[in-house]
Amino acid sequence: MSGPSLPPLLVISGTGTGVGKTVVTAAVAALAAARGLRVAVVKPVQTGEPPGSPGDLEVVRRLSGVTDTRELARFPDPLSPEAAARQAGQPPLDLSAVAVHVKQIEDADLVLVEGAGGLLVRYDPAGATIADLATALAAPVLVVTQPGLGTLNHTALTVEALATRRLALAGVVIGAWPAQPDLAMRANLTDLEVVAGQPLAGALAAGAGALDRAAFLAVARAGLGPALGGQFRGIDFKPIYQ
Repeated sequence: MSGPSLPPLLVISGTGTGVGKTVVTAAVAALAAARGLRVAVVKPVQTGEPPGSPGDLEVVRRLSGVTDTRELARFPDPLSPEAAARQAGQPPLDLSAVAVHVKQIEDADLVLVEGAGGLLVRYDPAGATIADLATALAAPVLVVTQPGLGTLNHTALTVEALATRRLALAGVVIGAWPAQPDLAMRANLTDLEVVAGQPLAGALAAGAGALDRAAFLAVARAGLGPALGGQFRGIDFKPIYQ
């Protein structure tokens, strides 16, 4: 296997809810599995889904074929993990216990941890966040963002929060890039790289989550950069739209 390699542990967070974290997680998992790596995907907490219903990990399994998926807590209301636990009358998820669980995974070459919502969403009344989990795991963080208006501020705040905590930025990925981007989206291709201080790590085509597994693998390869196992290069991508 040649080219850049993934770290053995990667936290995937976002600039907010609905930016495409789960599909990006599935894409990273699919590319790693296609290279023969044993992949485990951990979702510390699933909110917004009642018990027994499919959650984000079902999407990951369907798209990537990875079967080692672990959901550690679930609360039915579509709220932050802390608020959802409170609404359900249940204790909040203990991120310290999550860190222990993740560190004890031994039968995987790559462990992906997908957070809920944005980087600083509260998991318990004390204010623990997925950033705290990344710190406990000494793991780099891949940031998923949206392409349109507002993304520069949200991405800059997220990147700054990582830097303040001395967490490594594994890259910024646009979670859903439309077939017909508007002017703001096209301009953001350059400006997101300025905010991140590095080239874009990818831009997945919108609608990728509805594809079958083979087609999704092809989209993942085209939409993620070499460090994530794909072939995306912003220097080639941007001239198409600018």
